[in-house]
Formats: sequence, structure tokens, C-alpha cells
Amino acid sequence: MSGRPISAGDIIEARCTKCRAVFNHTIVAMVGTRVVRVQCNTCGGQHNYHSPQEEKKTATRRPAGEKPRRASAAAGPSEWEHAMEGRDPASAASYAMDASFRVDALVNHPKFGIGIVTAVIKPNKVEILFRDGKKLLRCSL
Repeated sequence: MSGRPISAGDIIEARCTKCRAVFNHTIVAMVGTRVVRVQCNTCGGQHNYHSPQEEKKTATRRPAGEKPRRASAAAGPSEWEHAMEGRDPASAASYAMDASFRVDALVNHPKFGIGIVTAVIKPNKVEILFRDGKKLLRCSL
């Protein structure tokens, strides 16, 4: 490696956000001596610089004070379980984007399962509480 400092236009290794791998990149922008923006020499995509040593563990970090899902589920019944008490899942209407829903109605979604409508938001949204949490879905009013 030569003794000269790196500058815009030089080649540097970086983790590509599009390719999701470490490839050679051309430096596009710098702030002082720090590389801030690069262009992938493989796919041509431009993105902020991510050093090759960065790992995905930063993306899986939970906010401070938030408990892991297993610990919160073991602590007691969830909001969904409380809302489902005394209800018959067989009476749930099938979810469709062109259907209309009312608050407290049971809905059977093909991916999320049985849910309870918690809010109808004009002009065309419905908030449904599923076992995995609340989802905002499209509907007809």
C-alpha cells in the first residue's frame, strides 16, 4: 500500500447494500479524511460507505428497555389473547382488500391468521390486532 492518503475516485473495499457482500467500490464523497459515499464496481449502485468489518448485529439490536419476545410471552397472556377470550375463531370473516370491516370484527388473514379489528382509518385502512402484533391493512369503506 502506498503512503498517500485516500481520496475521491480511489478504489476501496466496502460492504455493498445492494449486493449484500464485500466488493471493490469507488469513493464518491469524503468528509475530511472519512469516506462517506461509494459506488459499487460490481452492480453500479451508490450508497453510504459501510466498512467490510461491519456486521448485521447492529440491525438486530433491540431498543433499550425492550424485552425479548419469548420473555414477554412467558410473562402472561398477550393483548391478542385477552381480546380473543370468549370469541369463536370459526366466525372470522376472510380478509380481502376490497371488503369493509367494523371495529371488534374477527378477520382471518391468509398470512397473519386470526385478528381483531381495532380501528377503521379513513379513507381505506383498517388496523387489525394479530398474534404477532398490530398491522395496518387496506380495506374498502
